[in-house]
Amino acid sequence: MKGTFKQFEKMISTIVDIMLALLVIVVVIVMAEGIINIVSHVIPLSSMEDLSLLIEEIATLFILLEVILMLMRYIKEGHHIPVRYLILISITAILRELLLAQGDGLHSLLLSSSILVLVVVLLILEKVKAFHKGDH
Repeated sequence: MKGTFKQFEKMISTIVDIMLALLVIVVVIVMAEGIINIVSHVIPLSSMEDLSLLIEEIATLFILLEVILMLMRYIKEGHHIPVRYLILISITAILRELLLAQGDGLHSLLLSSSILVLVVVLLILEKVKAFHKGDH
């Protein structure tokens, strides 16, 4: 019975790895499309709208890159994602939204506050991790 469970677990792990590989391929394709979009439509910056689109595309590329790095780390760590990576991706996504928020001061303040909260959570996680390392 235990051997059957191990085989099932290995099969599920393989299926998850294949699905993650397909996800990475899709993300790379979307990143390539973003780069092509930047080069073909935005590089000759002729207006402020083009600059705004350039910032949006670059911020999106950073988020996609972080997703790829997180997926690679997930596989490397034996199907475990550190919470720190999820928080960093969240900060990047909120920062992207903050860069694109124009004119609404309260919205920008709330986004900035959420980044501050996430950074504080990161600091707390690092302190807790350092505390636990000192116990060993």
